[in-house]
Amino acid sequence: MKKAALIATLITTVITLTACKEETEAKAGIDPKVYTDSLFAVMKADRSNYTKLIIQRLGPNGAGAIKPDEHWEDIENGALLPAQMFRAGAEAVATMTDDFTYSLQSLWPINKQNAPKTPAEEAGLKYIAENPGENYYGEETLGDVTYYTAVYPDVAVSPACTGCHNDHKDSPKTDFKIGEVMGGVVIRVPL
Repeated sequence: MKKAALIATLITTVITLTACKEETEAKAGIDPKVYTDSLFAVMKADRSNYTKLIIQRLGPNGAGAIKPDEHWEDIENGALLPAQMFRAGAEAVATMTDDFTYSLQSLWPINKQNAPKTPAEEAGLKYIAENPGENYYGEETLGDVTYYTAVYPDVAVSPACTGCHNDHKDSPKTDFKIGEVMGGVVIRVPL
């Protein structure tokens, strides 16, 4: 009898522990690295495609009636530049969710609002600039919230990128090349 009761208790314990483990794993959700890597994959694809398939094809003077321009709202038939399109997307997402935020930043921003604002952003941008092809992952506390902060390289994918930045009067760096890191995408997820 004691042996059967012991076996039944062991089986019950194993089943309970297995159920607790599965419940804990289900509550844990997606790993922040997997989450941010997945978000970045979508952002990178959209940004690259917009730059290569739209802006590069229009050229610096526009094709036909559409002209990509920094001051696109002030000209007839203006089109947003890739960085402006990215910011518009980030602002639209911010109105829909607070599960994550993202921004495009650079150590050499044409627009000063795209400069790093936190130590983690600056460390991440420096890291990806010094380590081509690698991403930066860390945690930071802003206010009373701890965030998982990931920084991904934003690479020049077309002559439209390098030409615009190298020729811009406010650009602090004027020797960008295709394939080179120009800045980074910062994705922040509250933990």
